Amino acid sequence: MTEGERLLWRKLRSEQLGFKFRRQHPLGSYVADFACLAPLLVVEIDGSQHVDQAVYDAKRDVYFRHHGFEVMRFSANLPFVDLPSMVEAIYHRLIELTGLAPIPAFPQRGKE
Repeated sequence: MTEGERLLWRKLRSEQLGFKFRRQHPLGSYVADFACLAPLLVVEIDGSQHVDQAVYDAKRDVYFRHHGFEVMRFSANLPFVDLPSMVEAIYHRLIELTGLAPIPAFPQRGKE
């Protein structure tokens, strides 16, 4: 697991977003960086090596989608640059996939 993947895993593990994620989850002959099985979402963090393996990644995406998964791809530097936006994008996609309405954030006491 790369350091960027570790940073993201700290935000996804233990159902912190309200959804259970698995890391390095096998799906067929592929391994997803992160997979949520309900709803079906795969999150991939792509390092520089992915530039040279675009065809392979496209085949993986087709396989995942064929089995009902949505796929989100992020660049490997994003967890270091803007982890909160990355986590927010994942959360919003999960909400879209479930059709649930997000729970509004209420002001904390003394911070209204």
